[in-house]
Amino acid sequence: MEVKQNESFQLEEWNDQQGNGKRQSGRNYFWFIAPSLLGVLLFLFPIPYDGKITIGVGIMAEAVQANLEPILPSLMTGILVISAILPVIAKTLKPKFIIDRPFIKQLFYVNTFWMVTRMIGAIFALMTLFSIGPAFIISDVTGGTMLYSLVPVLAAWFLFAGILMPLLMEFGLMDFIGTMLRKVMRPVFKLPGRSSIDALASWMGAGTVGVLITTKQYEEGYYTKREAATIATNFSINSIAFSLVVISFIGLEEFFVPFYLTVVIAGLVAAFICPRIPPLSKKADTYYEGTGMRISEDTPEGMSNFQWGLNKALSKASEVKGVKYVARQGVQTVLDIYFALIPLVMALGTVALIIAEFTPFFNYLFLPIVPVLQWMQIPEAAQAAPAMLVGFADMFLPAVIGAGIESELTRFVIAAISLTQLIYMSEIGILLVKSKIPISVGELAVIFLQRTVITLPIIVIIAHFIF
Repeated sequence: MEVKQNESFQLEEWNDQQGNGKRQSGRNYFWFIAPSLLGVLLFLFPIPYDGKITIGVGIMAEAVQANLEPILPSLMTGILVISAILPVIAKTLKPKFIIDRPFIKQLFYVNTFWMVTRMIGAIFALMTLFSIGPAFIISDVTGGTMLYSLVPVLAAWFLFAGILMPLLMEFGLMDFIGTMLRKVMRPVFKLPGRSSIDALASWMGAGTVGVLITTKQYEEGYYTKREAATIATNFSINSIAFSLVVISFIGLEEFFVPFYLTVVIAGLVAAFICPRIPPLSKKADTYYEGTGMRISEDTPEGMSNFQWGLNKALSKASEVKGVKYVARQGVQTVLDIYFALIPLVMALGTVALIIAEFTPFFNYLFLPIVPVLQWMQIPEAAQAAPAMLVGFADMFLPAVIGAGIESELTRFVIAAISLTQLIYMSEIGILLVKSKIPISVGELAVIFLQRTVITLPIIVIIAHFIF
């Protein structure tokens, strides 16, 4: 009801302006165009940099990584320790500086499960940093990978993505683009038009940025439970930059263009099919209870998509409370990631890599895959089989396994499937489990397998044509 009333008000306002020969104030145009254009340039515009394609936010993140590389693991370990200690203090002593501040309370007054998980993340980080404890925890392929490779990347990327993300979300860009693309996204992918922004942010920047945008949009009432789960598990694709890293690591960089086209084609097919089958199709089309519905992309009669999209964008821009308010939102997002999310990434990501590297769990799952790959005429099928499922633990493990395989066709298939599977617990999976989007680890595993089954035949067919 609230959305319809707001929409009715916006339409009346538009009609009044048209009838009186007036236009929206210059202030609203400025607040829509200037921040949105800056957001596009920073998040969605591809930039050649240091021999690869990235985005403005990526350049900033890489600069921070390069300058702080020696101290980032130690710095993040300190943050992980604080994230583990303050919840204990909050629960036992209930100090006013935590309890009386809603955002701080939300950050540190957490339930027992999250408190224990943060403790585990902090312990893993300390053990890895000081090389104390069992090898299976502090190894370069488990705790070392998380603390020295993944956590610094997340810290740098989320620093700028969190602070600057309001440029995409708070000034009308998503309202404008959503209205313009509704007629494509809704029938094809059963999603709002604004979800195209999430996909572009992922493709040009990082899948984690896409998940972050999706989570915020869900919490603000712009996606239903089904839509948020669908976008996060089907459109938060690894970036062009990371795709180039994967294909280079596996030794096929000269095939990057056909490789990335293959990933896009297979990914779009999976994005078409997965929302139409369980578990995603069974998700409720209801909005986050704490906010309710705040979106309608339907165009009123007598108006073009462009007119209505512009009107909605200007209306959104008119709600901006000032730069300080938007900046505070960005800083709070970064703090939430640093103190609540990254400890979980360290804890659960290390556990996932331990299972993948030091237990036979995945070996039992590989056996049925070998005859399937042989039937698909994939050379070195037995060596390639582990790479088909190990990506659920971490996105880079399939490339590590595939790098030693001689067949170019097989390496091509492994590299492509590692990107189209999309769900990996060391990063994207934990982001979703931590978020308010209603999706479980079991459902993520099912979606991972669905995407594997859907995209593998497409990738294999294209690979046979190329090689």
